[in-house]
Amino acid sequence: MFARPIRVKSNTAIKGSDRRKLKADLSTAFPSLSADELSELVPNKEELNVVKIYAHKGDAVTLYVLHKNPLFFELEKRLYPTVYVLWRYPALLPTFMTWPPVLQKMVGGADLMLPGVVVPSSGLPDVKHGDYCSVTLVNNRAPVAVGTAAVSTGEMHSLGMKGRGVCVLHTYMDHLWAFGDKSGPPSLPNAECDGQEEYEEEYEVNEMEMEEEEVVEEEQCPGETVTDQACSGVDALSLAEQEEEKGDNEEEDGNQDDQKMPQETMDALLLQCFLHALKSKVKKSELPLLTSTFLRNHMFACCPSGKQIDIKKSSYKKLSKFLQAMQKQHNLVRMKELTKGVESIVEVDWKNRQLRSFQVPEETEGEVAPVQDEGEGKSPYHPPEITTMYSVSSRLEPLFLDVQKRKGTILQPAEVKHLVTEYVKKNELVDENNKNYVTVDPILCDCLLERSEYQEIGSLKWDELFSRTLGRMQECYQIVYPGQRPIQKKGHIEPIDIAVSSRGSNKKVTLIKNLEVYGLDPAVVATALQHRVQASSVLQPIPGSKDKVLVQIQGNQIHQAGNLLLDHYQIPRKYINGLEKAPKGGKKK
Repeated sequence: MFARPIRVKSNTAIKGSDRRKLKADLSTAFPSLSADELSELVPNKEELNVVKIYAHKGDAVTLYVLHKNPLFFELEKRLYPTVYVLWRYPALLPTFMTWPPVLQKMVGGADLMLPGVVVPSSGLPDVKHGDYCSVTLVNNRAPVAVGTAAVSTGEMHSLGMKGRGVCVLHTYMDHLWAFGDKSGPPSLPNAECDGQEEYEEEYEVNEMEMEEEEVVEEEQCPGETVTDQACSGVDALSLAEQEEEKGDNEEEDGNQDDQKMPQETMDALLLQCFLHALKSKVKKSELPLLTSTFLRNHMFACCPSGKQIDIKKSSYKKLSKFLQAMQKQHNLVRMKELTKGVESIVEVDWKNRQLRSFQVPEETEGEVAPVQDEGEGKSPYHPPEITTMYSVSSRLEPLFLDVQKRKGTILQPAEVKHLVTEYVKKNELVDENNKNYVTVDPILCDCLLERSEYQEIGSLKWDELFSRTLGRMQECYQIVYPGQRPIQKKGHIEPIDIAVSSRGSNKKVTLIKNLEVYGLDPAVVATALQHRVQASSVLQPIPGSKDKVLVQIQGNQIHQAGNLLLDHYQIPRKYINGLEKAPKGGKKK
């Protein structure tokens, strides 16, 4: 039920009496919890918040939040634990086991069907209709979903393990999970899965049967598949650690697949990118410039399409040796160690004959990565034209009645201004003593003023007249993709969101979403970033979204992602969220 975004109604600290009642209710609902465990979940002296939300179907839900993580949610006067609690107490609820690919379907809003349940050697847990249940994967004992039993255990057997098994309410990777710190499930080996190979063989044998029986029954968007690349990451959803290992393996595989270039060819490519960067990228005001920054921000950006800089495949092997050669043999730059162990380019010989005679390749800006026009028959990428517009509301309908603009009519700001001006002139409302003011007539009074202002305001300045009019209209937007008809939608356009998340102990990954809104192919952007920063990337489905995927790339790459979107794809800065979180350079103390 949390497959789509939730809406927060209120967020307040819990009262002492409510805290005691919550403990009592939990003790009744989950008798297996000891007094110490209850005190750990509902501490007496730590702040516990009560957050009231609405699910996407309008269901009123109450969350109990500790340390920014939702621990329990209350639906129709019944308490349910979240995955954050179950990861600490995995044996709290009866557990049903399923295959990793099924998780993607449950995240999208589906229930667990009985053909998808793996029956362990100890048999199914003994449950009755409506009992609490959790769902785990065959390779991990950490629960990934919470719900209730659709039928009793006896009925499951009598039905021949066909039909609905668990009515899923909440899963790992849904929007309730995202309300917390977005941590991944721990790795809890399953004693039942010591014979993992046998399970995998059984899965392969029964895979076709499971598909025919519909392993899961989706509430919305059946057969929802984003891209082959996105689906390839489904198996990694069960463990955050596996996700990182997947990224590392992809990087290693990618390096092995790269075409092995002779040292001479790589040396020539390095020199070309070096001269290109000095001639068209580096400015005198940027000096001194860290050598690592020069490589990452300038040389990579000057690498021709279809090629990739790999210093290890050159005769220099290291960036420092290459730059020393540029300093000693070509006299192009001067290096200096401004900080112990950290070299910077402090001077560039702009008059050097070799640099002056270098011809910048015709390829525009020489992007290191494949650009959006990659592929047969595809035109170069052009950002869509986005226009803010306004819809006539029922309250303002009388103001536009004379010009036949009914409720729901979408207008551009200039049109609104023109129509309001015409209304004022037609009704001779301009103040005779001061042309900067407009007299408020009964229609303007009803449309633009609050009840408390009726007796206080008799006239408005032109600017305030326009701002009040726009403020009482519903904001919309029009987006025009190149070669397509304009699309008009209500509300604000979703910005491209760039964020950094932690994986494991020290690892960070950059997450980018909503690229599709601006006509960008996430796979192409992921590849472009991967080549720019020399790090692995992967696509993942966004829970609850029909046709959107998330780009994940290793490390904090907000700065590079921002540069790619702003400079290459020409996306306006106001449509990108998260650029302010880019790491800021500075001297370490």
